[in-house]
Amino acid sequence: MIIRRRGVLAAGLGLPFAARAQGPGGFPNRPLRLIVPFPPGGGVDLTARLLADPLSRELGQTVVVENRGGAGGVIGVEAMSRAAPDGYTLSLDGAGTITAGPHLRRLPYEAMQLSHITRLVRMPFIVAVRTDLPANTLQEFLDLAKRQELRYASGGLGTSQHLTGELFNQMAGINMIHVPYRGTGPALNDLAAKVVDVYFGDPATLSIVNGGGARAIAVTSPQRWPLLPNVPAVAEGVPGYESENWYGLAGPPGMPAEIVRFLHAAVVKVMRDQGNVARFDDAGLHPAVMELADYDAFLRADSARWERVAKTGNIRIDG
Repeated sequence: MIIRRRGVLAAGLGLPFAARAQGPGGFPNRPLRLIVPFPPGGGVDLTARLLADPLSRELGQTVVVENRGGAGGVIGVEAMSRAAPDGYTLSLDGAGTITAGPHLRRLPYEAMQLSHITRLVRMPFIVAVRTDLPANTLQEFLDLAKRQELRYASGGLGTSQHLTGELFNQMAGINMIHVPYRGTGPALNDLAAKVVDVYFGDPATLSIVNGGGARAIAVTSPQRWPLLPNVPAVAEGVPGYESENWYGLAGPPGMPAEIVRFLHAAVVKVMRDQGNVARFDDAGLHPAVMELADYDAFLRADSARWERVAKTGNIRIDG
């Protein structure tokens, strides 16, 4: 059962839990808070909603999902980082708040010092355009972008969507203008309303595309995406282009290693359950959990990649 009120979603409320996993020192013995650092309506929020109920059942405690949007996800992750490092406050994160963000602005937390638990999901971005844009194919879009100024939306300054669009600019030799929003939901709304020309969207964009509110002209994965098999990969028109989005799970700095390991094991079990895998896959969010050491290596490699993009584009958010 999922209950949402005023941006807060509670999973598992009132449900009889099965015998729960036994954690260190009786952890957890009260509800956990899972901060989504964006408003409701986007892929990060959807990931949290799909995770919260089965994780509640696995832990034997309610997982309450709280939306705290703003500053490209930084406000929510900062709130998590300042919580007690006891495992009861976690947040979702991604490139914009962890691996790209430090190269764009001064963050109010040390990204690599957070207690990183695992990557949860990965997915391509959907390059979606307003329905009346005079470009029906990827090549027509590239030609149009070289002739006139186009505006691309993202969920905020420094988000992975922002950087994905900048990488597109750099590799395609175009100069689209970035229009940041306070979250992916508002960006999607303005794409459907034809306020912006193009949006590098997370899987929540599928509902707009399938409903006729926007057209998908490409995906950012190296190959075509099974959920949009007739839509080309950007690499088919811009050789070598690749930018997959991802969301991970973290806690405040200084969490005890045994609690990190316990939460990692619980989340991995949930994310590898075949029923849960199907639900995430159907939403375009492909489970991609990693072992702790592998996740650390992934974060460092992703950070180096976005550092290069930020330097090439001379991108700074705080001057």
